[in-house]
Amino acid sequence: MSSRILIIEDDEAILKFLRRSLAYEGYTVDTAGDGSAGLALARDHPPDLIVLDWMLPGLDGLEVCRRLRSGGSAPILMLTAKDSVHSRVQGLDAGADDYLVKPFELDELLARIRALLRRTQPNRPKVLRFEDLSLDTGTRQASRGDRVINLTAKEYELLDLFLRHPRQVLTRDMIFDQVWGYNFGGGSNIIEVYVRYLRQKLEVGSEARLIHTVRGMGYVLREHE
Repeated sequence: MSSRILIIEDDEAILKFLRRSLAYEGYTVDTAGDGSAGLALARDHPPDLIVLDWMLPGLDGLEVCRRLRSGGSAPILMLTAKDSVHSRVQGLDAGADDYLVKPFELDELLARIRALLRRTQPNRPKVLRFEDLSLDTGTRQASRGDRVINLTAKEYELLDLFLRHPRQVLTRDMIFDQVWGYNFGGGSNIIEVYVRYLRQKLEVGSEARLIHTVRGMGYVLREHE
């Protein structure tokens, strides 16, 4: 089950950017445009982590942070344009676990989120699921229904990538970068080879195809049409 992240941010452009980026990384995302709505969402759908803007209409981020901390233990990452030492101390004293100054790089935000989640969920291996396919990231073993599927290291990495981005077309460049770490060159068919290996293991008997080819673009994990 994916981690649930609550974003409390009044800037609509930043909110949309964060929601899209975090959803792309496989997180379940809830959003609120002000502190009161954020507190209500945190109460009704407890998040695993909260991304909180300091400058909010009505209740400011510091007050929202204090109330969130008094009512739960989910880590809080505070976003703000205030970069003075005094402001950092204020945010941390209000209960924030980490602090990121705007403008920020997405990669740094994602790294801090991963670090906070590891700190609070250190012993919870994630099981990724799509339809009747599951992948245990702790044991690195896949299964389809009750059938266990043994994977090589590269097959595991490729399937892990697909399961973290369901229904999203993954280009060849993206797959090269994420699974192999470098480009084999335009003429290489290594991706086609490993997709074929995965399909052979995932499609036994009458089991429907889950990894589909998108001509001229790449591959996508989606339901069988």
